[in-house]
Amino acid sequence: MKFQTVCFFILVTTGFAEFPDGFLFPDDFLLGAATASYQIEGGWDADGKGDNIWDTLTHERPQYVDDHSSGDVADDSYHLYLEDVKLLKAMGAQWYRFSISWARILPEGHDNYVNQPGIDYYNNLINCLLDNGIEPMVTMYHWDLPQRLQDLGGWPNWVLATYSENYARVLFKNFGDRVKLWQTFNEPQTFMDGYCSDTGMAPSINAPGIGDYLTAHTVILAHANIYRLYEREFKQQQQGKVGIALNIQWCEPETSDDVDACDRYYQFNFGIFAHPILSEEGDYPSVENERVDNNSAQEGYTTSRLPKFTQEEVTFRKGTLDFMGHNFYTAVRGREGVRGGSPSRSRDSGMIRFLDPKWPGSASSWLRVVPWGFRNTLNRIAKEYGNPPVLVTENGFSDYGGLNDTYRVLYYTEHLKEMLKAIHEDGVNVIGYTAWSLVDNFEWLRGYTEKFGVYEVDFNDPSRPRTPKESAKVLTEIFKTRRIPDRFLD
Repeated sequence: MKFQTVCFFILVTTGFAEFPDGFLFPDDFLLGAATASYQIEGGWDADGKGDNIWDTLTHERPQYVDDHSSGDVADDSYHLYLEDVKLLKAMGAQWYRFSISWARILPEGHDNYVNQPGIDYYNNLINCLLDNGIEPMVTMYHWDLPQRLQDLGGWPNWVLATYSENYARVLFKNFGDRVKLWQTFNEPQTFMDGYCSDTGMAPSINAPGIGDYLTAHTVILAHANIYRLYEREFKQQQQGKVGIALNIQWCEPETSDDVDACDRYYQFNFGIFAHPILSEEGDYPSVENERVDNNSAQEGYTTSRLPKFTQEEVTFRKGTLDFMGHNFYTAVRGREGVRGGSPSRSRDSGMIRFLDPKWPGSASSWLRVVPWGFRNTLNRIAKEYGNPPVLVTENGFSDYGGLNDTYRVLYYTEHLKEMLKAIHEDGVNVIGYTAWSLVDNFEWLRGYTEKFGVYEVDFNDPSRPRTPKESAKVLTEIFKTRRIPDRFLD
């Protein structure tokens, strides 16, 4: 394993010296933590669960994962979920964001057979959370597509928009009487990359510039189908809300001549999902349409590689969001230029991204510590999309393990301060925050080589004991006092 020096600079806070209440959380603001099914549950073949694309990848191509590991056991939360609820309770968490394993509920991916043990597991988890005063927030899809649906082509196949709606109906029927916060998809901008390379994220299909755009199109249609389903059949009785979790890295232009390049990066990676749902046009960003259409023609394609929405789809889809989930970790620098194969989304965007060596690092090669970028992204969402309600559904820092995780503590406190500035000074409509992640877990292609949890998990011990890190103690203080401690304000 290659190690790097992890360093952190405490940023000087300005603007709040005469405004001490600026580092208090609003009375109705939700604070909690987040996880995902494949990363923590284990029980990969327990009680009738079907295979998903990460089971397939890690079993058939383990070399794609840094330490050749898998989520077969992970944190064993399938059996130890009560322990996780105890951790949340001890922290004073008001809500818990977790995802449901599609293949644990529908082993074949289709709704003709529902696996009752899977229903029982999530019922038990939801009931335990509510018994302890913790609101459940359910993500329907966090990257673990049933393998049987991948066999039909996966997300580039638009029929999955219908299968997703059928899956969502099963969830609403079984859990909607108690779950009031739903997210349809987590970070489609990330899992669409599973169709860009044959050595990357599951399912590792090498179709850049085509498979990713087809995936985005299916996901947008699926999200709208699920939202309208809830609106039509469940909302009046259940009174819940439905959103989607989108991620973006702040892009800082290298020079004043690179502002447009960073804007294109934003549109190709965030606007591609947010624009069809929230904009007046109800379509992909115009710059994306124009560039992909032009590049496709130059490459000899008869039709654009970027699919088109019908007017009926535009009307059906616009406004299908009660809140936006926002995942933020880091920032990049951007300059004008072309990088990437032909075709590819990177080449289409016409922006070269890179990391600023002056920004403090982490255990993840892609994650630099840029707290002010968080405030910037929140403001951009508010400005571009009419200040929708935003739930911060992921925000976290990676290291190589250890209980004295000082850099994670500083990461959280600095990012929370920037978020509170966005709320109190800028008027951004942020209504909740979850830290990523509650426990150390399987970090996709990085396996267990990088740690994001505020609780350490001993993966060498079959009982998977959880131990609080310093960050868990600080977050507990923040959650219970509902303010940033004074010692972090200098």
